[in-house]
Amino acid sequence: MSIHETYIRRCLKIATNALGNARPNPMVGSVIAHNQIIIGEGYTSAYGGNHAEVNAINSVKDKSLLKEATIYVTLEPCSHFGKTPPCSDLIIKHKIPNVVIGTIDIHSKVAGKGIEKLKNAGCQVIVGILENECQKHHKRFFTFHNKQRPYIILKWAQTSDGFIAPEKTEERSPVWITNSYSRQLVHKWRAEEQAILVGNKTVIEDNPKLTIRDWSGTDPVRILIDLSNKTPEDSAIIDKTVKTIVITSDDHKKENSDTLFYETISSEKEVVQEVCNILYKHEIQSVIIEGGSYTIQSFIDTNLWDEARVFTGINTFTKGIKAPTFKAKLISEEKILDDILRIYQND
Repeated sequence: MSIHETYIRRCLKIATNALGNARPNPMVGSVIAHNQIIIGEGYTSAYGGNHAEVNAINSVKDKSLLKEATIYVTLEPCSHFGKTPPCSDLIIKHKIPNVVIGTIDIHSKVAGKGIEKLKNAGCQVIVGILENECQKHHKRFFTFHNKQRPYIILKWAQTSDGFIAPEKTEERSPVWITNSYSRQLVHKWRAEEQAILVGNKTVIEDNPKLTIRDWSGTDPVRILIDLSNKTPEDSAIIDKTVKTIVITSDDHKKENSDTLFYETISSEKEVVQEVCNILYKHEIQSVIIEGGSYTIQSFIDTNLWDEARVFTGINTFTKGIKAPTFKAKLISEEKILDDILRIYQND
């Protein structure tokens, strides 16, 4: 492993501290090295705050060393004014001579302009160190801007005999398939992603809150597909405590409030694509789809998904609602006590 790879790998590691907080900005990591010793580090602050490069530069105690240093960054430094000034300008201001970049920023406002500005100022710029890893790290940001839809994660729990839910339930509440540790992990995931989506059948039968009660962080935006207005008025998902978007039809659209929004789709044949268009309109970069089986299968059948996280518990139902079916590349498998978690990637 080269020294550049070592420092970019460190950038990737510290960048994960921004997961769930940096959006809509990418969660970038930056390291500054002088004579192969790290003298500064930083990652993207919450939106409106400093970018990773700014935090890294600010963390350097002896700023005179910057004139002989190398700054490493997972993503091309920005070259435009947004909530904060351009990072490329700050690098130039401090006369940092060497810049090593994991991958180019595909956002139209940057897309090579930051690199060009740095080169024109006399910086030595190296691009493409651990490029695949950096692109994977920035998958939410890249998917949103490249495909004009959020990064889509499918999540469900199934019994050992392949059912996602029993045939009938006596109470309007979830029937747990997994253990408490797996359920806490799901709440951690909710804090990491921008939105969570379910269909109305899940709401009618389980009445989920779709919040992060078992983890710390920000509740995701709740998305409900309810084309026929079947959601009971006392449902937790429309309690107006968290921003919620209800996707419905023209016949059932209601007035928006501060936290409850109604969006209509025009066709029942292209529901999934229209849902993606609405989420893109609301600038949602990532979404977890948690149910039910019909909703998840709809995204699978239209091939509009990126990742699937599937828990398998030890209990059985013998009959009920079958789990979704799909073909994909298994990228990891682990045990959480008696549960098995498998993660798949849609290639």
